Amino acid sequence: MKIKDDIRPISYIKSHTADILNQVNRTHRPVYVTQNGEARAVLLDTETYEKMNNAIGLLKLIAHSEKDILEKNYSRQENFFPLIEKRLSKK
Repeated sequence: MKIKDDIRPISYIKSHTADILNQVNRTHRPVYVTQNGEARAVLLDTETYEKMNNAIGLLKLIAHSEKDILEKNYSRQENFFPLIEKRLSKK
């Protein structure tokens, strides 16, 4: 299906809420909600939303890691693990 098939005005959403929720959960495709002809919201099923949030979290970690590498803010593995073991043995 095309995205245009998943665009619905708010009035349609109001009168067909159960059908729209079934569609979103069955297809795992978002439904774009319009109001006065403008896009106003996106409806997602919870599984897709959670996966999207997890992916964004991973991308943030990668971005921070890349920044640390560029700023030379890292330790070599052979230095890092002995340091951690030393700190843990003090506790």
